[in-house]
Parts: sequence; structure tokens; C-alpha cells
Amino acid sequence: MTENGRSSNEFHALQPGQRPSQRADSNPHPEQEYTDRAFAKVPSSVRRRYRFASGFSAATRVFRRVLRKAPPVSLSTLLRIAIDGPAASGKTTVARRVARRLGALYLDTGAMYRALAYLALQTRTDVDNGSALARLAATAPIGVRLDAAAPLGFRIVMADGREFTEAMLQSNEVTAIVSTVAAHAEVRAAMVAAQRRIASDGPVVMAGRDIGTVVLPNAAVKIFLTASVPARVQRRRAQLERTGAPVDVDRLSQEIVERDRLDRTRAISPLVPAADAATIDSSDLTVDQVVDAICAVVARAESARR
Repeated sequence: MTENGRSSNEFHALQPGQRPSQRADSNPHPEQEYTDRAFAKVPSSVRRRYRFASGFSAATRVFRRVLRKAPPVSLSTLLRIAIDGPAASGKTTVARRVARRLGALYLDTGAMYRALAYLALQTRTDVDNGSALARLAATAPIGVRLDAAAPLGFRIVMADGREFTEAMLQSNEVTAIVSTVAAHAEVRAAMVAAQRRIASDGPVVMAGRDIGTVVLPNAAVKIFLTASVPARVQRRRAQLERTGAPVDVDRLSQEIVERDRLDRTRAISPLVPAADAATIDSSDLTVDQVVDAICAVVARAESARR
């Protein structure tokens, strides 16, 4: 049990049937703040670049009319947002902010694979042996615990309750093997099942590499977030420096290029955009611009659904 008495069953972020508005660590935005922030006008340069201009104002008006009658969370109780993309494209930061704006659960599925990769290193489990990794996941279950005070909005914990720190999950050693760990069919089957259980509990924003194509193929909103290699190298460098890890820029660049190759060519769930995903190149955009653009897509999707 957690400090607040909530169960931390494997990969379950909510009690069965519990909505985000019922979570002790949830902080839904008031109606006006929700509409102003979630559907604020996208900068004209971004609208032109991604063709969000048409229908955006109408969609915003529809949301505001609905919100006069119901709170924000009830508006999107069935909302699933899938954000996929290569390493260091900004998925984690963007997905978390989108979830905050919409009052939805956020889950970075990549952290789950990194946690298993870390355990494999600690237990000397052969990362080329999918069956051995699946057994490791079963015998040392990885938990997801909601915590609004955590940097990511949730904590990844070990079976004994200890937390996987960012330094553990983002270490060079873990980064070097996580694609290999994630490529095994046995591993992905276990992770996908867990991720779908989380999504069934309420509105969710998931970030990963196969969310829109495999985990949540029926998601109402699918985003493929990409960026140039130089931009991604700088982002990963900043991330590592925050944890105090040593950084070799040349090696980092090589690792990202190799990670792209592995992710795109693996036989199981390769990294590809979903056919109906909106592709956003974040190389020259701020985080807020990307979040605004995604929220514009959400507004249009919800308007069309109604």
C-alpha cells in the first residue's frame, strides 16, 4: 500500500472504476483555466505549418459550450491520446503537459521498458533472451505509482517499494540496451497488456514508440512527434547533465542514430507513424507551441466525435 492507502498493484495507476477527478493527487483545472490554457490560440506560424487554422476556432467554441454544462474531466472520460516518436523527440515533456491541461492520466511507457532494462543489468539477465526477461518481469514486478510531486507525475517502483530514480532509468548503460530489451515479443506482450489496463481506467495520455499502432490503435488522437538528430542530442545532453551523468556528445549522437535504426527495423512493433497520426516536427518549436498544437488536434477530434 502507498502512504495514502492506495494499492500499488503491478502497473495499476488507479483503483478500478476510479476517475482522474477522484484521485487524491489529481488537480483538475477550473473551467475557465481549462479552456483558456488547453485551447489557447496556436501561434500563426504553427497553424500554417501544421494546417490547424481551419476549424480550430469552431472547435474551441464547441468545447466552451459543452464546458458550461459539465466539468472538464467528464468531457473527455473516453479520451485516449497516443504520442509516439523517436528517442529524445520531446515526448515525455510534451505528453505530461498535455495531460495536465486536460486533467488526464499521463504515462511514459518508455520508463517501464527502461526499468526492466535496469533490472536486467542488476541481475545479469541476458538481454538477448526474451523468455528470461519475461520471467524477470514476472518475478520482480515493476509498479507505477501516481505522485503529482514526482518529476514525471508518477513514480516507477520496484517490487519492494524502492523507486527507480531518473539517474537509474536514464543512465548510459540502460540507454544502450533498452531497445534490445524492448524488441522481444515476450516483453512487449507483458508491457502492452499492462498499458492497456491503465488506459481502461479513464482518460489517458501515453507516450512511447508503438502507442498509436499497437497499444491504443483506436485512440481518438494520435501524434507522431519527431525532431532532427542535433536537436535531440542537445535535449538528451541537458537531461543527462541534470542527473549528473557524464556526457560525451559524439557518443550520444551515435547512440541516438543507432537507437533510431534499432527501433525502426525491429520485427516486433517497429517505430512507424500510425496511418492516421498527425506528425509534428518539434526541432524549432517550444514545448508550449507543441502542446498548443496537440491540444488543437484534441479539440478538433472531440468536436467531430460530438
